[in-house]
Amino acid sequence: MGMLITHKISADLYDDSFSLIAIHSNLEDYAITYAINSTCGLYLKRMKKDLHLNDSMSFSVFDWDDEINDVYWTLISNKCEIEEETPSLGLFGNNISKRTDHLVKERKDVDYFLKVDVADEILFSQKIKAINKISKVITAYPLDTQNLKSKRNLIF
Repeated sequence: MGMLITHKISADLYDDSFSLIAIHSNLEDYAITYAINSTCGLYLKRMKKDLHLNDSMSFSVFDWDDEINDVYWTLISNKCEIEEETPSLGLFGNNISKRTDHLVKERKDVDYFLKVDVADEILFSQKIKAINKISKVITAYPLDTQNLKSKRNLIF
């Protein structure tokens, strides 16, 4: 009996119960969060734990549970900088190089995802319009979650 219930819950996680806004902006995560909060009337705060894909990759996450409108908002960075040490043969220490990795690999152009759990269409499109008014945002638009191969990475 208990097994069936856990199975059902994990299956539910993979339905399309969330909408996504893709955001292109070179603002730092805390700056884009501040801008979205002040423009959209959200109260996103940095979560205590980052989203870890594996040992080397972690992505910052900001969330807010809007209990009045019954919407759960999550802003997730799509990029993380990984420092890699390459051993050097000479007298100098190891070389440290940085590379950027992505949470949703097939959408490397996107800097942030604003994940919206259950919002009506009007609220959703209002927020997209508002985010597009932020001066340092290049563009923001709804993203179809069904065709995202890495969608699973956004479910946590």
